[in-house]
Amino acid sequence: MLSSPRQLPYAPTPYSYTPNTALSATINLDQEVKLSEASADRDVRDSLAEIYSIIITLDGLEKAYIRDSIPEVEYTELCNRLLKQYKSNLSDEKVAKEFVDLETFKREWDIECPRATERLRVNLPSTITDASPRPSTPSRTPHHQQQTFHAPTSGSSGSASGQQILTATENFITLLDALKLGLLSKDALHPLLAELIQSVNAVTTQEFEGRAKIIAWLIRLNQLKAQDHLSEEEARELGFEMEGAYRGFKGTLS
Repeated sequence: MLSSPRQLPYAPTPYSYTPNTALSATINLDQEVKLSEASADRDVRDSLAEIYSIIITLDGLEKAYIRDSIPEVEYTELCNRLLKQYKSNLSDEKVAKEFVDLETFKREWDIECPRATERLRVNLPSTITDASPRPSTPSRTPHHQQQTFHAPTSGSSGSASGQQILTATENFITLLDALKLGLLSKDALHPLLAELIQSVNAVTTQEFEGRAKIIAWLIRLNQLKAQDHLSEEEARELGFEMEGAYRGFKGTLS
């Protein structure tokens, strides 16, 4: 009768392996392994990592603002800073090429940040686009200056000063003049529209005819590349709608 085989203390393997003591590591195992040796490639990856961080941070900031966990002034400052950092990183052609676009970047890195996505699409803080009422100190503008610019009563924004009204009016005129002069690039028009909506919000939080058009054009321009230009037809459309918005704004001052 055959005796049962002796139980091995380890699982048997089909092949025997004898370590080669002559082999040794060719790198320092304690040294950090870099994703790329070229400094240019490392810079691109660092910028993409920064963009990732900005998106995540911006989404958290939007959630905090919705929960009213952060003051509006602080939110606006932080949001503007993050938007500028995002734009600054993408101003590098190599980074922009690797980034492709926001949706592609989100898919590649498997992130879902709907609030940050919307904020990057608009490229303005919620406090500007939503024109939510904000407490402000009473104006000390001289009475005769308020009469000159028809300062609004409590029906619109009684705290607006004559200087704020003048600034908003000048911004409307500057934008319309830029269109007449043929300044149709995104780089020229987007800053003018951004300044316009901020100055308008400083005067009144009321919705008026044409205000939504300002926001729509800001979003529309934000989708363009920096070197892109509006066509003549688009420029006429923008000018027509901004003239309507200007009339609607003046209507809030009566």
